[in-house]
Amino acid sequence: MNLKELSTLLGLSQTTVSRALNGFPEVSEQTRVRVVEAAHRYSYSPNVRARGLATGRAMAIAHVIPVGSRHEIVNPVFADFIAGAGETYQAAGYEMLLSVVNEGDEAEAYRRMRLKGSADGAIVHGPKLNDARIPLLTEIGLPFVVHGRSSEATLPYAWLDVNNRRAFERATEFLLDLGHRRIALINGLEGMDFAFRRRRGYENVLAGRGIAADPAIMTSTEMTETNGFRVAERILRQENPPTAFLTSSMILAIGVRRAIQDAGLRLGKDVSIITHDDELSYMRNGDSEPIFTATRSSVREAGRLAAQMLLDMIAEQPDVLPSRMLDCDLVVGLSTGPGPARGV
Repeated sequence: MNLKELSTLLGLSQTTVSRALNGFPEVSEQTRVRVVEAAHRYSYSPNVRARGLATGRAMAIAHVIPVGSRHEIVNPVFADFIAGAGETYQAAGYEMLLSVVNEGDEAEAYRRMRLKGSADGAIVHGPKLNDARIPLLTEIGLPFVVHGRSSEATLPYAWLDVNNRRAFERATEFLLDLGHRRIALINGLEGMDFAFRRRRGYENVLAGRGIAADPAIMTSTEMTETNGFRVAERILRQENPPTAFLTSSMILAIGVRRAIQDAGLRLGKDVSIITHDDELSYMRNGDSEPIFTATRSSVREAGRLAAQMLLDMIAEQPDVLPSRMLDCDLVVGLSTGPGPARGV
């Protein structure tokens, strides 16, 4: 079915149908819903090239991925985010432009896209504390949404983030309430904004309970299973080892669990773990019952929401840039239990 046939079927002009499918604000919500439902029902797929010519848009959203020896973007949560974003693009008739570049070439990639007009906007991944991509994209005029935040950024920007600080405050409070007093932190790389916020949440709660944060049981590292194992193995050998671990990803937590088992200790009995669970479609935290107690948030849903936020910005060109904070649930699993009878 083509645009003319769909328009005739609905009794609407081709212009109205096209504007409804492109998300133009002058089309009523009732009409937009009617058109979108009919397009799905009759398997109408708009011609992207024709839409681009009609709207002056590329009908593509860029995801520029720098590849280097140390970068959090290697974390597999990226795949689920991309899957969620892709669902939103497909429904809106947009394509995804995925560009993999060497570290240091990211700025040139964005400038080239803007010059060629090959993308209408971009999603920024893995923001750092003072992320140089924010002033760059603002300067060249390419609409963008940051997945996360940049604490030291001075320019306004659109973002969608999980409340990382509050998530780790809740996790630390939970362990303290169970009686744990020596809680290790295995965090992501703290040049990344999410990891910085998580450490702040952990430290804030310890300070509020009169417990000094101990650098000997706090680590910032790439979030891999091997790193989780090696760090936990080393920490558990200390003269005064922790009775609980707080980790920034389930991949790290799997490594910590291996170290606990290798030390002849019991998970949830001798040593507890709380992790952050991005609710990955291919790496579930247990089946009927969670393995790990976790702060949980769906990265796939974050991908859907961030993509929709960007498409809305492109269509409406708002004066005030949008932002959205997502909360985490605390899900109790088998990995946590009471702390020692006496504090350490």
